[in-house]
Amino acid sequence: MPQALAQALQAADEIILDKQTQLRLAFACLLADGDLLIEDLPGVGKTTLAHLLARLLGLQLQRIQFTADLLPADIVGCSIYEHNSGTLNFRPGPIFAQFVLADEINRATPKAQSALLEAMEERQVTVEGETRPLPRPFFVIATQNPDTQIGTFPLPESQLDRFLMRIEMGYPSAAAERMLLQGESRRSLLQRLQPALNAPDLLALQQQVPRIHASAALIDYVQALLAHTRTCGHYRVGLSPRAGLALLRAAQAWALLNNRDAVYPEDVQAVFPSVANHRLHPNEASLAANRQVGPVAILQQVSIP
Repeated sequence: MPQALAQALQAADEIILDKQTQLRLAFACLLADGDLLIEDLPGVGKTTLAHLLARLLGLQLQRIQFTADLLPADIVGCSIYEHNSGTLNFRPGPIFAQFVLADEINRATPKAQSALLEAMEERQVTVEGETRPLPRPFFVIATQNPDTQIGTFPLPESQLDRFLMRIEMGYPSAAAERMLLQGESRRSLLQRLQPALNAPDLLALQQQVPRIHASAALIDYVQALLAHTRTCGHYRVGLSPRAGLALLRAAQAWALLNNRDAVYPEDVQAVFPSVANHRLHPNEASLAANRQVGPVAILQQVSIP
């Protein structure tokens, strides 16, 4: 692992306490050039994690607070008539940033949510018939409250599939929570945090990820996991080819974080729950039978070739 990346992880551990797995998954997602969805209760550190990543990576951050009255033009921008020149000039929206925090994304309507689809898939936006590229690197990190809370709109499957990973923060341990209560504010610590990387460094690391070797047997294992979700009969639909590509790229990024030049089955297993949990939806029969059909169960049922 490059020294700067190791320093970034160490600094992150000092801000977000007792969440090493979530932090490493978030870094792996960004190294794999993917977008991240963080779902959990309010107040457990979702937004803090997003600010922390942008700060450590030295990226320009734009925060979009998703609300029920948010419009697509509030995200991508629009043309404004300039009276003095008599012309229409495009004013870019907050999506034109290296790091976009879509805060509480499921509090906006599906129409507003859809404004992110092209940006997340193709790293560009089309406004008023003109396609405009987004800066590189480009990431979307979205936070989401549980859909049981008031005022939320469930993300459609097409939107969920654009996120390479979904993670949950969870409550801190008793020891970590005590350190939070007795220690300095996380906001103050973030203000003093210095970037460990910059945009060119991150782009160079992203270019290393596809070079991490994946053997034929490892590809067989990935395909076996995909095939199981499609044929076991427990899900409404199985994992898509895009999910398979996301799984392999995330596993390569995880291997890079662990100083390996080849992907092991353990790398696939480490990232599989975060890649698959938001893409798999049990069917009615599985729910009625109370079957164990989550990603962890899949890993137990599919043998390594």
